[in-house]
Order: sequence, then C-alpha cells, then structure tokens
Amino acid sequence: MSEDHKKILESQLWGIANLLRGKISADDYRDYILGFIFYKYLSEKQLLYANELLVGEKVTDFKKVTDKDTLEAIREESPISRRYS
Repeated sequence: MSEDHKKILESQLWGIANLLRGKISADDYRDYILGFIFYKYLSEKQLLYANELLVGEKVTDFKKVTDKDTLEAIREESPISRRYS
C-alpha cells in the first residue's frame, strides 16, 4: 500500500469516526472502537509473525516482499489462515 493510499484511507477513517461520534451513543461507539483495536492487534501480530518467517531471507521486512511465491508461503504458514480457512 503506497503512502498516498494510506493517507487517503486514514483521512477517510477519521472522517467516518468524526461522523459517528455525533450520531451514536458512547456504548455503541465503544463497540466500534473495540473492533478496530482488535483488528489492529491482529494486523500487528500477523506482521511480526511474517517478519519472523523471513529471518535469514534476502528481504526481512514483510512490507517489502514482492515475490508472489513468498507471499503465498507466508499466508499458508499464518496461524490465522490455518485457523479460519
């Protein structure tokens, strides 16, 4: 994901958050935020796991991997994909 795409996504998410804050109760807002926090936790856990798998490879940062075979191998080894596939 390019930096420009990340910035656009971030601004859209903040816009949605600002819109929701004015129209829903604090309890409902909490439910949305907890979901986002959980998603962030899973994303970071996946990234750390992928980087562990890349130790000793030419590219050791998952965000920089471009080889489709390597990406597919990481997906197959992912504990999340093994649980939910």
